[in-house]
Amino acid sequence: MKQVVVFLFLFCLLFSANAQQKIPASVQLLAQLEENMRNYANDIVNGEEVGDRTIADSIFTKALVQALKVPYSFSYPFDSLQTISHLYAPDSSFRIFTWQVMKDFSYYRQKGAIQFRTADGSLKLIPLYDNSPFTENPVDSVRTNEQWIGAVYYNIIQKTYNNKNYYTLLGYDENDARSTKKWMEVLTFDEKQRPIFGGRYFSYANDVLKPAQPAYRFCLEFKKQANARLNFDEELDMITFAHLTSETGEPENRYTLVPLGSYEGFRWVNGKWVHMPVVKEADPRNNINPPQPGAPRGGTVFPGGKKGKG
Repeated sequence: MKQVVVFLFLFCLLFSANAQQKIPASVQLLAQLEENMRNYANDIVNGEEVGDRTIADSIFTKALVQALKVPYSFSYPFDSLQTISHLYAPDSSFRIFTWQVMKDFSYYRQKGAIQFRTADGSLKLIPLYDNSPFTENPVDSVRTNEQWIGAVYYNIIQKTYNNKNYYTLLGYDENDARSTKKWMEVLTFDEKQRPIFGGRYFSYANDVLKPAQPAYRFCLEFKKQANARLNFDEELDMITFAHLTSETGEPENRYTLVPLGSYEGFRWVNGKWVHMPVVKEADPRNNINPPQPGAPRGGTVFPGGKKGKG
């Protein structure tokens, strides 16, 4: 018996030593791959010509997939990719990459992928295909990753109901030359871990400024550069958003809508986001959060990573 205990102890030491050798090697490789991707990630947003942005997007996408194939890449933060949103779910079960490519000032496309945490460090990745240009009514249905309504996500809120996890995604879409959209939609996963976007998770009365019910995702559309808030308020435990008003008395024209200075919101109640017509004043600053890569909870955290909030 004593020999078995000694053997197990030595095996654990050897396994730990091998793991420690593998992790720095992975870090070094991922750091090099990240360095190679950085300029392309920047050119996706800042390239002068549409051809430059398109080529940069293509090269970056392929390079990102290759980087994510490195074992245990899930824990690597990719901090230097400032033009790419990469957010971990609060429970660290997955993270989601999103970014956008501007064709011209009137046309934007979003790109994205979901990376799952795996026990053996292997890659499980589901690409997201922006279907919004081919959709007449983007709020009317549940969608798969192949029919995704594109957005660049800046927050993930995790809630539970009947022992099931619900991940509410908040994101923005530059949309066109006159208006910007902010999206709020609930992400769930089926028994095969396939993503399901949207559902009947919103309870509110119809009005001219909100998507007509039944709405499977919530959209706040407003005048370009108007800076209308839509974000989670931890103190209130609510998603708050700006009351909007039309500068020209034409609320049906979303590009005329600007913040009024007051706020309404949604509170999670029995598996739905229930509308609250008036909430106390939320912080109006910085309505679009910059990408916050953070780090997954638990498990391997590579050097330079930061523990995300749980």
